[in-house]
Amino acid sequence: MFRRLVHDRAGNAVILIAASIAPLLALIGGGIDMSRSYLSTARLQQACDAGTLAARKALGSAVVADGLVPDAASDVGNRFFNINFRNGAYGSEDRSFTMSLEEDYAISGKASVKVPTTVMGVFGTSKVDISVECEAQISFSDTDIMFVLDTTGSMSGASPGGGGSRIDALRQVVKDFHTQVEGSKSAGTRIRYGFVPYATNVNVGHLLADDWVVDEWTYQSRERVVDEDTVDAQTDWINWRYISGTSSQQVIDSYPGVWQSGSGEFRSGYYKCNRANPNNTVVSDDVLISETSEPYAGPPAGTITTQHYRRTSNGTNHWTSASGSTCNVWQRTYTDYVNEFDKVTYPQGEESWLYKPVTMDVSNWRAETQGCVEERDTYEIYTKMEAIDTSRALDLNLDLVPDSANPATQWRPMYPDIVWARALKNQNANSWSIPEKEYEHDYFKPAWYPSLIACPNPAQKLQEMDSAEIATYVDGLNVQGQTYHDIGMIWGGRLISPSGLFAAENANRPNQDTSRHLIFLTDGQTQPLDIAYGAYGLEMLELRRWTNRPDPLIDRVIELRFYHACNEVKKRNVTVWVIGFGTTMNDVMKECAGDGHWFQADNTDELTDTFNKIAKSLAELRVSK
Repeated sequence: MFRRLVHDRAGNAVILIAASIAPLLALIGGGIDMSRSYLSTARLQQACDAGTLAARKALGSAVVADGLVPDAASDVGNRFFNINFRNGAYGSEDRSFTMSLEEDYAISGKASVKVPTTVMGVFGTSKVDISVECEAQISFSDTDIMFVLDTTGSMSGASPGGGGSRIDALRQVVKDFHTQVEGSKSAGTRIRYGFVPYATNVNVGHLLADDWVVDEWTYQSRERVVDEDTVDAQTDWINWRYISGTSSQQVIDSYPGVWQSGSGEFRSGYYKCNRANPNNTVVSDDVLISETSEPYAGPPAGTITTQHYRRTSNGTNHWTSASGSTCNVWQRTYTDYVNEFDKVTYPQGEESWLYKPVTMDVSNWRAETQGCVEERDTYEIYTKMEAIDTSRALDLNLDLVPDSANPATQWRPMYPDIVWARALKNQNANSWSIPEKEYEHDYFKPAWYPSLIACPNPAQKLQEMDSAEIATYVDGLNVQGQTYHDIGMIWGGRLISPSGLFAAENANRPNQDTSRHLIFLTDGQTQPLDIAYGAYGLEMLELRRWTNRPDPLIDRVIELRFYHACNEVKKRNVTVWVIGFGTTMNDVMKECAGDGHWFQADNTDELTDTFNKIAKSLAELRVSK
């Protein structure tokens, strides 16, 4: 019976199946449980990535001093993590998510859950521990940023909403912007900054090659006319030299000035000092020391006589000056004050001035001027829809490199001291004259009022800058002059263009793309004056971009040129951002920037928020681990 049983194979399959049930259950159940674990791991990784990305975007380019993820950013990150991996998803338990701020401002995360098993519990494995790590970073590609900043006189006014002046607010937000951007850039990235302060003009002479500037130019000026048939004696007192004694001055009285409604240069009004000064008691005794005479070539010819005197003064002299709304009365006291001088007498014919265009040699302009220049040739543009002929409007041809043989393509140095408003006797008289005029006195001279010839701080080409260099530049910005937006946009575009005057310097680095941005900030609308001497000369006499007419007025012409210049900048793949600080944004500026790229900052806090938004927009958000 046992031998038969040993050799009997009936029922073996049942035994084999029974013996294989446990391994099969372990294999299939383990596969099911592991599939759920793998799915949970993938979803947990996605949730971790989403959480750190959201938190890093919320952090933006802000600077964190304590090394911790700020609560606001942490809340955003946790919210995105929770949405992507809900509590109890896939039957999981003990869900955990933590974030940390790394030294390079990346936000790293760790997430973990326990996923219960269904079948494997029978075999002693009731839960599977799952953990993942993630990291998100904001970084910059190579980036060029050109600041075009309004530095007109109004920027010295109080910042809207309080907190110092407008220029102080501008200085601080630029510094903070630089700190944010530099704090977010990755190793090996090049970020460069350029500046174009603008008002009536821009100061760019130091950036121009010698052959980009004319050697001679014609200015609205004057020449002396001498009538030799009418001769008088002219006397000059010159060569004053201190010998001995004392002279001191002090304020001896103060009183409130009387407010006067203004006009012209003083259109906002001013305080007038209207009290008589105390009587002067100065007594001077002049003693002739020597006398010489010699022939005088003239014209007219004659004899020039030089008498050398010694003067001794005693007593007091008085004058009044205004300081804000206060009038200060000054007294200068002389005690045995001795100086010497020359009294020079020579023949002088009756003189007058012939006011006309005068051509000058300006080859020494670097030593003789501040660095502001007049624009090259252009023509009148009166509509926004007008197609611009950049072969004629050379000022709007941003990439045109001057031809030294063609003065139309070159810039012309500004010489404010020689420019006269022909036939305009003062800043309020509307008596311009394009034809030449002879006049024995002075006509109006814009240089008498610095705001009419304002030459801002020198512009700066694109370069890498540390925080100290940024602070030095913006803290040194001066404010003065009228608001001419077009010249700021024109030169901002020239300095950032990758294909123009500075193409070699602005080209992409090998295997690197460059993101280019122009940030244009102003605190006011276009505010020209026809008596100002700027980038297009004296508008009423030069008639280069505008002829005196009621429509459009010069301010509208400037806005149209700003609009066309802005479009030329954008053609060079430059993103333009326009900010109105404490002023209403007009349609031209909105259209220039486009939706999402113009901002109206009504106070300092909004200005700070605006620069933060721009800084975030420059960056690239990515998963770095």
